[in-house]
Amino acid sequence: MIAKLLIANRAEIARRITRTCRDLGISPVAVFSDPDADAPHVREADAAVRLPGATPAETYLRIDALVAAAKAAGADAVHPGYGFLSENADFARAVRAAGLTWVGPDPDAIEAMGSKVAAKKRMAAAGVPVLPELDPESATEFPLLVKASAGGGGRGMRVVRSPDELAGQVAAARREAESAFGDGTVFCEPLLEGARHVEVQVLADAHGTVWALGERECSIQRRHQKIIEETPSPAVRPEARQRLFDAATRAARAIGYVGAGTVEFLFTDDQRFHFLEVNTRLQVEHPVTEEVYGVDLVAWQLAIAEGERLPDSPPEPRGHAVEARLYAEDPSQDWRPATGTLHRFHVPPGVRVDSGVEDGSEVGVHYDPMLAKVVAWAPTRRAAIRKLATALDRSAVHGLVTNRELLVRTLRHPAFVAGDTHTGFLHRHGLPAAPAVDVWPLALAAAVALAEIRRTNLPLGWRNLPSQPRKTVFEFGGETVEVCYRHSRRGVLTDSDVRVVKASRSAVVLECDGVRKALPVAVYGDLVVVDGVALRLLPRFPEPRPTTAEGATVAPMPGTVVRVAVSAGQAVGPGAELLVLEAMKMEHRVLAATGGTVAEVLVRPGEQVDAGDVLAVVEAAS
Repeated sequence: MIAKLLIANRAEIARRITRTCRDLGISPVAVFSDPDADAPHVREADAAVRLPGATPAETYLRIDALVAAAKAAGADAVHPGYGFLSENADFARAVRAAGLTWVGPDPDAIEAMGSKVAAKKRMAAAGVPVLPELDPESATEFPLLVKASAGGGGRGMRVVRSPDELAGQVAAARREAESAFGDGTVFCEPLLEGARHVEVQVLADAHGTVWALGERECSIQRRHQKIIEETPSPAVRPEARQRLFDAATRAARAIGYVGAGTVEFLFTDDQRFHFLEVNTRLQVEHPVTEEVYGVDLVAWQLAIAEGERLPDSPPEPRGHAVEARLYAEDPSQDWRPATGTLHRFHVPPGVRVDSGVEDGSEVGVHYDPMLAKVVAWAPTRRAAIRKLATALDRSAVHGLVTNRELLVRTLRHPAFVAGDTHTGFLHRHGLPAAPAVDVWPLALAAAVALAEIRRTNLPLGWRNLPSQPRKTVFEFGGETVEVCYRHSRRGVLTDSDVRVVKASRSAVVLECDGVRKALPVAVYGDLVVVDGVALRLLPRFPEPRPTTAEGATVAPMPGTVVRVAVSAGQAVGPGAELLVLEAMKMEHRVLAATGGTVAEVLVRPGEQVDAGDVLAVVEAAS
């Protein structure tokens, strides 16, 4: 029996595995990098072992360090979670060689599926439908998709629509795959636009029983990264569902699979499907399966590792579950990962929240920017969608820009509600524009709440010259918002038809045209969040700001320079790629704002930069 489990991962999945350990009476042991020293997954474990360093390559991708950590903590088993080394056969072998129990499939099965190129050949031999493989160096069929052979999660994936894009996109995919998975091998296959991404959860024991625990629809993706998943799929009809399950179990048996895994397919409207890959680990989206089938997949992983048998047949599904991945990323900056302090994180009760963060968590540059997975279950699909959208809409996420608005608008989009989903959904359908924010009433509430906070023994708003209004200035969306108001015996007066009914440090009640609304207010230094909208308080007497040289291109975020595309003296056009930064395991192109001549390049590949650092200077053409 497993007594002490080392969790070779971090953040949300480490906390989720710890939760099951608590239920089963197993002692959880965490590992942590230097940036993660105060992370929730560390505090919640019974013991924790430091992995010196900050980057994944220095820490969570170090096989020797993780095995040494398990031994130092006295663990007798290792759970890899997902990502990092979870699909690394060498890691599994090293764990077993150290005399520890590996909570996962046999290393040979991992190795068989670790290369997607080899996996496709093996699945074809087992009778599972596959897409043809195209040569990354000389493909002639477009559009196509470049994919990392050793990983997933959107890393190392590129869409190529013409021959002149192929070489550059293949090179970028290789760099990203090498950084994320330690293996830069890529391959290509036809891009089936309009197809769905449907996967089957399998669970297999060492005694020959294989379960197919339903299919998950994972078609809502942005840059090949899943953001909304659900089970069951609204598109799969019963006959096709059985064929899917048969293909998935056939795939698992073909490699002697043991444990929890996922067989992924592309599914078309004519109810045909093609094999994509086998993920030899727990998936990020596993909670929707747990909610519908009433199982704990981590508990089953541990039980199977201890040699237990599965019952002959899986439990019956009930209802519908939908999951949304909440990421720290800025839609106004081409969805760049956002870093900083998460001052407040609260999701209303009634939904499941698997999260790696809490109030006060620091979100840095080294790891995936996912903050949480929010999961809703209901008897019907529409009810589950409504519950999830409402929970996200009412959540408090203060301090970081996120993709929450995208998630809510997608869930409420008529096409999504109708089940019209596919991998090109966000590109093809587009989304309704975000509703315009009437920011002035929010700024008024912020100003009045700030006045309450600053209140002393003097009457609120006391002035030698009471005719002079109070003025507070905020920044919102790059624009300034000025609020002027007066205090009188009748309360707060403004020149608008918005009336302040009641005010405190944490809430302000406004009335407009006879309609009252209570607006929660939270203040974190100069950041004021009113009803979920963030305003930045501007100082009354701003200090002079350092100026940046004309034509200077600055780093949009902290990161590592992975490629410099230009040199001093080179002519560039507007939008030309100057260099590539890597942050949060993804590559981000830095482009020239205007055309001109590159006067100087101030960074080299491999160099670490901070947000705002000058990277290059382009002198505009005269």
